[in-house]
Parts: sequence; C-alpha cells; structure tokens
Amino acid sequence: MAAVFLVTLYEYSPLFYIAVVFTCFIVTTGLVLGWFGWDVPVILRNSEETQFSTRTFKKQMRQVKNPFGLEISNPSSASLAAGMTLTADCLEDSRLTCFWGCSVQKLYEALQKHVYCFRISTPQALEEALYSDYLHREQYFIKKHSKEELYCQLPSDTEIDDFGPVPRSRYPLVALLTLADEEDQEIYDIISMVSVIHIPDKTYKLPCRILYQYLLLAQGQFYDLKQLFMSANSSSSPSSRPSPADRSAEQSLLEKAGLAGSDVEPVEESSKDCVVCQNGGVNWVLLPCRHACLCDSCVCYFKQCPMCRQFVQESFALCSQKEPDKDVLEAS
Repeated sequence: MAAVFLVTLYEYSPLFYIAVVFTCFIVTTGLVLGWFGWDVPVILRNSEETQFSTRTFKKQMRQVKNPFGLEISNPSSASLAAGMTLTADCLEDSRLTCFWGCSVQKLYEALQKHVYCFRISTPQALEEALYSDYLHREQYFIKKHSKEELYCQLPSDTEIDDFGPVPRSRYPLVALLTLADEEDQEIYDIISMVSVIHIPDKTYKLPCRILYQYLLLAQGQFYDLKQLFMSANSSSSPSSRPSPADRSAEQSLLEKAGLAGSDVEPVEESSKDCVVCQNGGVNWVLLPCRHACLCDSCVCYFKQCPMCRQFVQESFALCSQKEPDKDVLEAS
C-alpha cells in the first residue's frame, strides 16, 4: 500500500504542489486579514509610508498687529566705517534706539529677563538689562507713517575697525523700536521689536542685512520673526510679471503673517498661484520648511512639501477661508 501511494503521489506531484501552495496562500491571507480572529502583527509598510500616515496638525493662528517696521536702505553701500541708513515705518509714534557693539550674551540674557523679570518696553529697560555692555548708543524719534531715512554711524573715536573673527562676542548693531506713548502700549500686544543687524567690516565683508528680529509682547513672551519662502515664477518675460494688484495682494498676505516689516524676499519675484493646481491662491504655510506654496484645496493632499519634499509637521493659513468667500460675493 505504501508503494502504491508513493507511485500515485509521484504521478500527480504537480497538482499536489499546486494544492499545497494554494492552501498556504489562503491561510496566510486569512491571518493577515484577521479571518480567524487572531491578532497577528504584520508589517506591510516601509519607513516612508509610516511617516506619510502621520497626522498633520493645523495651527490655530491669532492675528496680531505689528506696529513696527524697519528696513535697511541701500544695504550694498553700508559699512562699519561709512555707516548705514535705516528706514522705520511705524503705525504710532516710536523711538528707535541703536546699540552699537552690543554684547551677544547680554542681549539674550535681556530677552530672558523680559520673560521672567520685567518687560522691555522702553530703551532704558533694555539698557539696564544689558548692564550698559555696548560701545555707543544713539536714539531717534520716529513719527508714525513718516518713513524717514535715518543715518547711523559708529563714532570714529571708538577706534573700532571690526568686531573680530567668528564666534563674535558683540553684534555690530542692535536696533530697538519702542512705542513713544505709554498709552499705545495698552492697544498693541507687541510693545517693542529688537533687530540684530550685520554690518560689513574689514574682517567680514558680507552684505549688510538683518540677522534676527524679535517681537516682544506685553505678556512676557518674545518671538523670532521668520521669513516665508514664496514660489518663484517659472518665466521671466514681461508678460508673466505680476501686476501691481497682484503685488499688493501678496503684500497683504505677508502683512497678515506679520512679515511686512521684515527682510523678506522681494514679492515681485514670487507667484501667488498654487504650485500644484496653478489655479487657487497661495494661502497655506508649511512647517518647519516655511514654504508658502499651496491653496486651500490642495493642502489636504500633501504630507510632504511639494517644493523641498520635507515632511510637513504643522501648517497654518495666511487668512481665514471666509475672507475669499466675502470677496466673491462682493464681486458678484
């Protein structure tokens, strides 16, 4: 009998193997899909797909009006020896105080004191927090909406040609903007703005620029003002350049993000259209890469930034979705 069974198995071996493989496939499928009620852990995704399933959180943003605006006029001509020109555009009467050669360590200690000890709402408060650890101080009165150009220069009697090699112990210039009227401090959440400015000297001849900007709130917080990265136009022909109306629309987006007074990329070189559909207006900023490139319709489909492919951890809208609906109703 055994011999007969072995001969029969040999004759029908292809069908036998097919039946065994099919039975194993059915059993494996049942285990994966849970047909048998057994909780069998099965890894079916790679690392990238696992990150794709991560939930993207949408930040609830609160619009805050920034009364201060500061920019560098003609940064290419600025230097430590020749000085520089600043243009302040403030919503209220303000004071611009320039601290030349400010200690790096004392500045960040002063920012911590704003959080835990006292509020830096006046130039005297910052001077006390710095323990007067700077080389020279000059102050200007800024009328609201004046956009007056102010020439600043480190006096020659300080005999400072440069601030040494990196890492430096002093910033070339720290500009503080504060509200001149104390009653205005009760209107705005932001009571002062600190700008750290690099000025080229003999050691480092990099162009003059704003390195950091910190917004100080009356509640004791301070925030680092960051720029947004807008998508660039693919064509440089005159017909593809944005119109003045488009530029004002982009500028309004930056103002709502609190970046109108910072050193951002020129808005005339950016596009307001979504980089995916090329139809909707850019309204969403992706974090941590800070690319503003998606509209309201496309943002829900992306777990990675379409510009840099970095995984999106959070996102926030430049303006609420109700505002475009009002514009459509008014236009109709």
